[in-house]
Amino acid sequence: MHPQVRWVLRSQLLVTLLAGLVAGLTLGTNAAVSAVLGGGIAIASALAYAWRALRSARVAVDARRALNAQVLGEGYKFAVTLLLFSLVFTAYAALVPLPFFLAYAATIVVYWIALLRQR
Repeated sequence: MHPQVRWVLRSQLLVTLLAGLVAGLTLGTNAAVSAVLGGGIAIASALAYAWRALRSARVAVDARRALNAQVLGEGYKFAVTLLLFSLVFTAYAALVPLPFFLAYAATIVVYWIALLRQR
């Protein structure tokens, strides 16, 4: 796995666990679970992107194929995000929205930071 992908996933996991801990200590168990679910959605979507985009990018020999790999990766990421949001909203009745969305947003910010991060 590419070092940048490992950094993103590890950082997203840490942010998710921290959000779950803070939510749990301040708002209770359902808030902690909600925060972990929100962060988990961002992590799963990042994994879907990496799996699809980077798998194809390795064999991409020209710019068009590389771009197509990235577009497919974003499509997978979007589909996984929609699927998991739908699943959480329908399956977890005790969802606490604020920690759920804050953890999701914080974990997505880690993904954006990786784009700016220099090695």
